[in-house]
Amino acid sequence: MVGTTTTDVPPTMGVKIFSAGVAACLADVITFPLDTAKVRQQIQGEFPITSGIRYKGVLGTITTLAKTEGPLKLYSGLPAGLQRQISFASLRIGLYDTVQEFFTSGEETPSLGSKISAGLTTGGVAVFIGQPTEVVKVRLQAQSHLHGLKPRYTGTYNAYRIIATTESLTSLWKGTTPNLLRNVIINCTELVTYDLMKGDDVPCHLLSALIAGFCTTLLSSPVDVVKTRFINSPPGQYTSVPNCAMTMFTKEGPTAFFKGFVPSFLRLGSWNVIMFVCFEKLKGELMRSRQTVDCAT
Repeated sequence: MVGTTTTDVPPTMGVKIFSAGVAACLADVITFPLDTAKVRQQIQGEFPITSGIRYKGVLGTITTLAKTEGPLKLYSGLPAGLQRQISFASLRIGLYDTVQEFFTSGEETPSLGSKISAGLTTGGVAVFIGQPTEVVKVRLQAQSHLHGLKPRYTGTYNAYRIIATTESLTSLWKGTTPNLLRNVIINCTELVTYDLMKGDDVPCHLLSALIAGFCTTLLSSPVDVVKTRFINSPPGQYTSVPNCAMTMFTKEGPTAFFKGFVPSFLRLGSWNVIMFVCFEKLKGELMRSRQTVDCAT
């Protein structure tokens, strides 16, 4: 099971969901500049460069953004990102053990198939619920304030309103298909890899989280780039997700599908380390506190 603690009583589903949500939000706050750098690199080359600015490397992208648009631009979309973690990561990770038990069918040791099935189920449900927050997050990260350009959105809730009223309510679920595919890959690699490799000590958590992050980035990068571009596109730019992918391939070549790979790996790797370690420790502390209260009463 993901995150079996050392306490005598296994953590409840509520403890897992709460711990996953808090740990994911903490990881997001720390790694968000890397996520913004990833998004900017992924959309670079989609249109002819008019500003004269190109993003080169992770540090170069971050420093260029900070110099040209201000340091706070690195955190543009953070409120939507935190909303995403509360609605997405808390369910995807917090429900993993419970759903895995459902697929285990009485087996003493969960099979690889049950682990994958649990990952696919929790990921699919979480993507559908959290997709509007993903759309708003990506669009706020992608919009530029250079040369006096008027931004499409002035803030998080303004973005929700503008998208729903000027496009359609269903536009808040734009890009759900590639995001589902991305999270199929993530859940079949990140959670399963971590679950198979982890032990009960911090070094093992760190190594498992890093390996899970690298595997996830390698396999999910192409669909992640397509997802970002399709979500960020105005109505009519692409007729479908396959059209978006084909346009990328014909105009920019196959390497376009790996744009933003390095910041994506650094973000996923560090995010996994922070989130999973905090997740394990927070669960343990909550259960120990609960046992102390139960003993006192």
